[in-house]
Amino acid sequence: MRVSTTAAAGLAIILLASCSPKIQQEKPRLPLPKDVHSYANPEQAVVSHLDLSLRVDFERKVLNGSVIHSVTGKGPLVLDTKDLTIFKTETSVDGQVYRPIEFKLGASDKILGAPLEIPLPEGSKFVRVSYETSPTAVALQWLTPEQTAGKSAPYLYTQGQPIYTRSWIPLQDSPAIRVTFKAKIQTQPNFFVVMGAPNDQRTAAPTGDYSFDMNQSIPPYLISMAVGEIQFRLIGGRTGVYTEKLMLDAANKEFVDLNSMVQAAEQLFGSYRWDRYDVLILPPSFPIGGMENPRLTFATPTILTGDKSLVSLISHELAHSWSGNLVTNATWSDFWLNEGITTYVERRIQEVLFGRQRSEMEFAVEIAELNQEMATLPAKDQLLHIDLKGRDPEEGVTLVPYVKGALLIRAIEDAVGRDRFDLFLRAYFDKFAFQSITTEGFENFVKEKFPDLKLDLKEWIYKPGIPASAPKISSYLLSEVDVELEKWKKGQAIRVIEWVPQQWLHFLRALPDNITLDQMASLDKQYRLTKTGNSEILDAWLILSIRHKYAPAQPRLEEFLQTVGRQKFIKPLYEELAKTPDGKARAKALFAKNKAAYHPIAASSIEALLAK
Repeated sequence: MRVSTTAAAGLAIILLASCSPKIQQEKPRLPLPKDVHSYANPEQAVVSHLDLSLRVDFERKVLNGSVIHSVTGKGPLVLDTKDLTIFKTETSVDGQVYRPIEFKLGASDKILGAPLEIPLPEGSKFVRVSYETSPTAVALQWLTPEQTAGKSAPYLYTQGQPIYTRSWIPLQDSPAIRVTFKAKIQTQPNFFVVMGAPNDQRTAAPTGDYSFDMNQSIPPYLISMAVGEIQFRLIGGRTGVYTEKLMLDAANKEFVDLNSMVQAAEQLFGSYRWDRYDVLILPPSFPIGGMENPRLTFATPTILTGDKSLVSLISHELAHSWSGNLVTNATWSDFWLNEGITTYVERRIQEVLFGRQRSEMEFAVEIAELNQEMATLPAKDQLLHIDLKGRDPEEGVTLVPYVKGALLIRAIEDAVGRDRFDLFLRAYFDKFAFQSITTEGFENFVKEKFPDLKLDLKEWIYKPGIPASAPKISSYLLSEVDVELEKWKKGQAIRVIEWVPQQWLHFLRALPDNITLDQMASLDKQYRLTKTGNSEILDAWLILSIRHKYAPAQPRLEEFLQTVGRQKFIKPLYEELAKTPDGKARAKALFAKNKAAYHPIAASSIEALLAK
């Protein structure tokens, strides 16, 4: 990692700081808002703890077993399910003696799944549901040995956000209903099981039996698990990496500075409350960059570049340990509270590690991407507090909650000053720790702490577009790229020494529409763009290659689509191919060939794109 003088000085202070983890006692829940994406009825019965007992069946591609719900209320208890087979439901007064009780499984909705209604006889405090998942459960990806890095054994991982946990656990699947859990997982001998929970075992159990105890409450979408030939390597301090043996050395090298990231975040925003921060590098089909499962971030292998140039993704997932995991959006219309604050916190961590100019440059690139995307979005989807009633919450996953949300947080900082704002943010994380909060709750807290704030929060949150008063983010690092781009347009030699990925992205996206094949070949020969190991740069280059029919990059395009499942990269490539009749036919052929290797989330998204 290349650390600037400013960043090195900041790290020197951080490394001297006391960073012992502290677990804050959890507080009573805030009032639970109505969640349009859950059948749960917490006003009648609410769950606070789960006891899972599951067997992993790789041959049939199912999980089967039971879950016990600790319940408060008179009932009935209504749980969310999706494509689950329910065998039996039972209730208990003391958690020892269970009696069967009839259940009602309602009609299935395409988005929400089906409600499972269970009566609660008087005094019932525990409900046990015996069930089995479907081989096509959207939260579960079952990989054949050929789909893994090692290609010697099958693999399973979960992806619960936003409302997919209900496809592998019948539960109240709302982010406002936080739970603790225990789990007993049985798999075949010598397979390793990890969860977003304390992972005390560091090697595979010969018996295939694992136990977990997560005593900090989390929203259901963060309940996570992976099973396979996974190994662990301690990095240092409270950090380590899990992955397949083939990627272990590369992952360890890439994340050597992981503990410094945790320390930097603590210095800025208060103690890290989750004990350890480990990273699991998943097989290539993982559909997103990273998933902030507590204690164990799930990450794409596309960040393993060999030069640490893409580890900033980890600083985003680490930031979720405060914004998202500790303080959670109460509904998916409040998603911007998770992602906007996290993107802001990520920028602050990057500022300490790499200096302000690098952080501002990354923010400026994100804002340019936001402006480009926002031009294609209807006004209703440009709001931070988006109306998702009757819609899949995935439709709210645009750059708006991430980047527009971060711009609002930056606007508040600029309005009140960094010192006051940092105190505010620490107070926010402390007051709402282990709770889920609505947009209205956030607004009220801002007004309470900054009664003199001269900023129209309503305009930012409930109106489309970006307010004219938004902060103007710039960096001389991008200006340097613009200078070199003008030289290139004039046929002059350019200087790209030590350009980081964001500078390359800025350069490639600014190339003129009339670029010739000879010019592309010259760039490719000089900078080996088709052969780059950086997936961000390669994706931008492949989009250009499709657009301008640059033949030398076409084999790499097909290889990339076959070996990478990250939706951020593959969807724009299919989208670019589909812009012409011949390209669309090619896209459909490539998708048919590669679909089985993609996660269902990514596959369904691309399928819908190619069906237009």
